[in-house]
Amino acid sequence: MYYLDGLRDKDGSEIYRTKAGFRYPLSRDRQGNYKVKSGEMIRVCMTSDFFLDAADAWRPEAWDIIRRRPDVKFFLLTKRPQRVREHLPQDWGDGWENVMFNVSCENQRRADERIPILLELPFKHKGIMCAPYIGPVSIEKYLKENQIEQVLCDGENYGGARPCHYEWVKALRDECVKHNVTFVFCGTGRRFVKDGRVYKIEGNGLQSQQAFRSGLGFRGKPIEFRLTDEWGYPINEDRLYKPYFGERCQTCGMKLSCNGCSRCGKCGT
Repeated sequence: MYYLDGLRDKDGSEIYRTKAGFRYPLSRDRQGNYKVKSGEMIRVCMTSDFFLDAADAWRPEAWDIIRRRPDVKFFLLTKRPQRVREHLPQDWGDGWENVMFNVSCENQRRADERIPILLELPFKHKGIMCAPYIGPVSIEKYLKENQIEQVLCDGENYGGARPCHYEWVKALRDECVKHNVTFVFCGTGRRFVKDGRVYKIEGNGLQSQQAFRSGLGFRGKPIEFRLTDEWGYPINEDRLYKPYFGERCQTCGMKLSCNGCSRCGKCGT
């Protein structure tokens, strides 16, 4: 993220509250309908960390937005699970149905440090993101707890990218298959090693495509989000957002966990 910020002449260490996008989940169109449809997933703060101490003053407003859209799924990711419990809303209880909470585990040390905390936290939906995947990770002893619903894995990008090894990804995937947990191989990263050969794969699109071609993605037991309307009534399946996947989406490693194509036209389809 520091690299990407540098391309935009931004300082990656600067912490600030976004302006236009902060309240986007509450935005409506001219007909008064929410722009974000019921059943969509929003990945929150993916270029930072939702539980940064510097963001403590803004987080209550973010929680309020999530509370007001119980019909939308929110994906949260952190490297700071030790800060989470004391920064949950007062009405959190044993968790909100529309929140998927994930910890980042780039190697075994971080997995053993963060996943035990994750398992003790009150969330309805829990996941693990091994990205950038810079060392072999075994999580089987944690999967046995039957709390983890999804594992995502991605290699490293940009200058100085460390290699991601096929054998590491395969071993992680096999553990997920054994416990029927969805495994999403998002991308190979810029340097991917298989059978002793280093492959230089430039571009996120090509990396995701190669991840798909590896055949390592696995759809496990369904993740059931019990979404409701603002009055607390369940929303029928036929009223929920149905993701659209274009031609290029069919060979993307991210498809198993993706919100679908926005049809912006940038890919030419």
